[in-house]
Amino acid sequence: MNRATRTNIGRNMAVLFIEHKSEDTVVVDPETGEETIEREPYVERGLISLATIQSALGNSFRITGLDSPTEAAELALLLRSGSLAAPIYFVQERTIGPSLGAENIERGLLSVQIGLLLVVLFMLVRYKVFGVFANIALALNLTLLVAVMSMLGATLTLPGIAGIVLTLGMAVDANVLIFERIREELRNGMSVQQAIQAGYERAFSSIVDANITTLLVAVILFSIGTGPVKGFAVTLSIGILTSLFTALMVTRAMVNLVYGSKPVKSCGFNPHA
Repeated sequence: MNRATRTNIGRNMAVLFIEHKSEDTVVVDPETGEETIEREPYVERGLISLATIQSALGNSFRITGLDSPTEAAELALLLRSGSLAAPIYFVQERTIGPSLGAENIERGLLSVQIGLLLVVLFMLVRYKVFGVFANIALALNLTLLVAVMSMLGATLTLPGIAGIVLTLGMAVDANVLIFERIREELRNGMSVQQAIQAGYERAFSSIVDANITTLLVAVILFSIGTGPVKGFAVTLSIGILTSLFTALMVTRAMVNLVYGSKPVKSCGFNPHA
């Protein structure tokens, strides 16, 4: 640059910006009628600066005549973007879609549906009317879980789906403890209302202890885990909290609504089963 400029002082020097581009054209096969896209490369040139050489250029030099700092910044940007430029031509282009991930998500959702169906059938067969209460609470639990995840902006991933499947199994665990406790009280000769009250009160501590320890494990997983482990921990934590609410509050509200204000001889299942 020093040799080129010291012999051309007083003459103009232009900075030419050269950009290699390609244009897509649709070509129709006259025989088959199929359309194919062909890329035609072309070169676009533009003059970005025209200056008069005042002196020989060395390691540093100055360009005068720029109108504003903005124009100077744009010129500097264009000069940097053109340094060591190499043309790029598209030889082949492929679009990769999330087909494998979508299939895994579909299978995960199918596992949730199968797990939900099996739990619902078990509770209906095992606990009759009380099983209906448990299934209603389970549906509400799943709705609350999805709603809270939506509010938090959580992304549904495979570990998150695994957490939902685990939550479905754990959600009825508290109801099983309560219902078995009610059966035990009925076998001991208590009335239905007394058995229901005793069942909820005496199973409360066991349910809370079991869920609190699981919640602590989920918090530890979230604190030291990464990526998928965090997603599983978030889903599991939310599921534990919603399960506690539906098992201790929702089912008891339904039981009290149905059996709390009228005398009954049976509460929907055989206490001697």
